[in-house]
Amino acid sequence: MSSPAVELEAVVKAFANVTAVNGISASVPRGCVFGVLGPNGAGKTTTIRMVVGILRPDSGSVRVLGETEPGAIKRRLGYLPEEKGLYKKMRLLELVTYFGRLKGMGRADARAAGRRLLDQFGLAQWQDQKCESLSKGMGQKVQIVGTLIHSPELIVLDEPFSGLDPVNVELVRQIILEQKAANRTVILSTHVMEQAEQICDAIVLINRGRTLVEGPTAQVRQQTQRTVILDYDGDGAALSGLPGVLRVNDAGRHAELSLADDADPQQLLLALAAKLTIRRFDTRAASLHEVFVRSVRADDAL
Repeated sequence: MSSPAVELEAVVKAFANVTAVNGISASVPRGCVFGVLGPNGAGKTTTIRMVVGILRPDSGSVRVLGETEPGAIKRRLGYLPEEKGLYKKMRLLELVTYFGRLKGMGRADARAAGRRLLDQFGLAQWQDQKCESLSKGMGQKVQIVGTLIHSPELIVLDEPFSGLDPVNVELVRQIILEQKAANRTVILSTHVMEQAEQICDAIVLINRGRTLVEGPTAQVRQQTQRTVILDYDGDGAALSGLPGVLRVNDAGRHAELSLADDADPQQLLLALAAKLTIRRFDTRAASLHEVFVRSVRADDAL
């Protein structure tokens, strides 16, 4: 089995009197899309900056592509920072060619890759325009091109969907999945849970600098409070006081039941069938949005 693309072990980072990251551990498998999730100010960007080597942890360890020294993986890494900035007077193709050259590409190869990616991102007709003429969304796409131009083994994207309209969100989502299909590893931070749920194979959810949840996305969703979708005939009073049911939203012949984490859906079905005629009984895993909200609220209440 290959080693993880990224390993964080009990990483701590503080600024003055504020601990931004407090003991985070995570393991990112190679060839996957991994989400670093959390509310604003949770420590996502600080964590990512330690992964790419901009910041050093105060304690704990960071290993990236088998290396502990950031300089050793510089040309194997593509990084899209949260704070965006383009050289406004440079033309698009000139700029992305420059980004490729910084990563060790020859000029001809960088220029060819730049043309191909600008076309893939729908920017070919603007390749000779100066960056100062771009909209925010177009500028975001140019920076993603600059991140991908040298075909990095590890791609780290801090809020990649920022400033994008729905069409371009879908475009970037598809390109991320293409990178995964090419056996590259993608780490992204976002607070858009719908996007994370669609593309992330695994996630770490952090709040106040600490890990709340980590693991494969499907497993995280299954382990969090589930919902039963129920269609029935009979007296809805039978839905009251059921073991393992935390909440009931009954609309008469249709109900949604929120289950405790340790509830057994099969036992619940048997209990309901003894009192009602069951037309539909489906168990739905929590969405990543629900996992996010419940986990963060519970942590903030401590």
